[in-house]
Amino acid sequence: QVQLVESGGGLVQPGGSLRLSCAASGFSLDRYAIGWFRQAPGKEREGVSCFSSSDDTTYYAYSVKGRFTISRDNAKNTVYLQMNNLKPEDTAVYSCAALSIEKPQFSVQVMCVMMSADYWGQGTQVTVSS
Repeated sequence: QVQLVESGGGLVQPGGSLRLSCAASGFSLDRYAIGWFRQAPGKEREGVSCFSSSDDTTYYAYSVKGRFTISRDNAKNTVYLQMNNLKPEDTAVYSCAALSIEKPQFSVQVMCVMMSADYWGQGTQVTVSS
């Protein structure tokens, strides 16, 4: 049973921080790239950050560079998104996703920009408001 479960969302004031978690089960993240995506009300879904250990590359959307950091704990089979200096425009449902690195033409840029993934989580709500 393949599953991705996000947690850590909530309400935070502008300038605050949150850390989102994405726990994978039924498969090992070792053979997958992992990405975080978000969708705000009335807006299209966008790739926030994607990472692949196979080529040690990371992609960040321009809007979050310098504020967000993606990381992985291999022992826990869990991926994190540390979000600092949050802004109201960061308000969205955040979802994690996994894409096999064995797929032809794989790259983290393709994953994040094209929003291509094999598995998706259900999402966690992040609200940034004063």
